[in-house]
Amino acid sequence: MNNHIVSIGTANPGEAIPQGRIGEFMKMAHGLDAVESRKLNFVYRQSGINQRFSVLDDFQHDDPQNFSFFPKNRTLTPFPSTQKRMEVFRKNGFDLAKKAIISCLQKGMTYPTEITHLILVSCTGMFAPGLELQIIHEMGLKTDIERYSLHFMGCYAAFNALKMADKICDATPNAKVLIVSVELCTIHFQKEYTEDNLLANAIFGDGSAAALVSKTKSGLGIAKYDSKLFKNGQEDMAWSIGDFGFEMKLSKYVPDLLQRGIEQIEGHLEKFFNLSSIKNFAIHPGGKQILQKVEDAFVLDKMQNFASHEILRNFGNMSSATILFVLEKWMEEKTKVGNILAMGFGPGLTLETMLLEK
Repeated sequence: MNNHIVSIGTANPGEAIPQGRIGEFMKMAHGLDAVESRKLNFVYRQSGINQRFSVLDDFQHDDPQNFSFFPKNRTLTPFPSTQKRMEVFRKNGFDLAKKAIISCLQKGMTYPTEITHLILVSCTGMFAPGLELQIIHEMGLKTDIERYSLHFMGCYAAFNALKMADKICDATPNAKVLIVSVELCTIHFQKEYTEDNLLANAIFGDGSAAALVSKTKSGLGIAKYDSKLFKNGQEDMAWSIGDFGFEMKLSKYVPDLLQRGIEQIEGHLEKFFNLSSIKNFAIHPGGKQILQKVEDAFVLDKMQNFASHEILRNFGNMSSATILFVLEKWMEEKTKVGNILAMGFGPGLTLETMLLEK
């Protein structure tokens, strides 16, 4: 019997911020003239995103006097340090995780004391004693619980957490594994006006997701999974720790690199997953162009990947939490779904694939 994703709960901070409103903040923060402002407007209109969420209220405003995190001046000096950004993660991470966990456990009809393993995932914040300990102590999980943390892997990290949970359940049939992803991407805003920063600032949002995995017959069955690395893209998607937050390198060539990579291994994927039998996809919505290029590679129409477009439109890219938002949407689908091929991408250039059965 396959192990299953029994339930998924999600949460976002604050109120949704319209994409156009965030654009106005960016024009002010970057000090753009009329020509560059028009370029930014075009990128934001073509992003496929209507709104995003942020733990920082500042993105709601373009008047520095209304800022609560960034300095109250148009040059944003002194620019917040990495230490200050980690303080925001420490102060806000648990409350966001708590909402996702409560939703997940309620849907899965599971008490916190029944959880045997906890896997924390984040590439946007870390500290020790960590967020996983806050979850254990403040949510009443057992103190002899096995706990693990996956940090700094990027947007595909939830796949690694699901694979770890699957192996745990194989080794311990009575296990109930709770995966918790917390990503506060927007605290790492970079004001230097580069192409990489323009793209990153246009798509990332904040969110948390929790998933319960156990050996049962309900939910999404974890059938099989695969992982591939493409070295020729390692300079186009990267993530490093700077003095003023975590710095994302995200070149405009990533969608084309992913499409070419998928085309190179399509024969392998066909043999491994029997692609011709799969009608539904859960592609990590790393951006509108990524969805389009992957859909082109597999010759898909948008309805076969509808959940990814909906999550991108309403939440943006929330790094590792995003694929769990997408899978939650598929789990809520009332019609007969069948197999779903989930795909995630990240630094490396990494491609993770997982076949799920509903």
